[in-house]
Amino acid sequence: MPPLIVLAIAGAGLYAGYKLFAKLIEQAHTPAKSDAERWKREAAAHANEPKDLGGLEWDEQSGAYRPKKGA
Repeated sequence: MPPLIVLAIAGAGLYAGYKLFAKLIEQAHTPAKSDAERWKREAAAHANEPKDLGGLEWDEQSGAYRPKKGA
């Protein structure tokens, strides 16, 4: 009977360790609430700004602006 009790205690300990490890891994993969809020604020602040494409020049063949060669 004592080996059965030891096995039950060891099993309960292993299960608790597994649950703790799984919880820690889940927390490591999800960003902190403050980080997510900061990313949303930064994205909203930059949403209305035009994207800088660098220097452009007119391409006569295609009839569109293209990035400057060598830049």
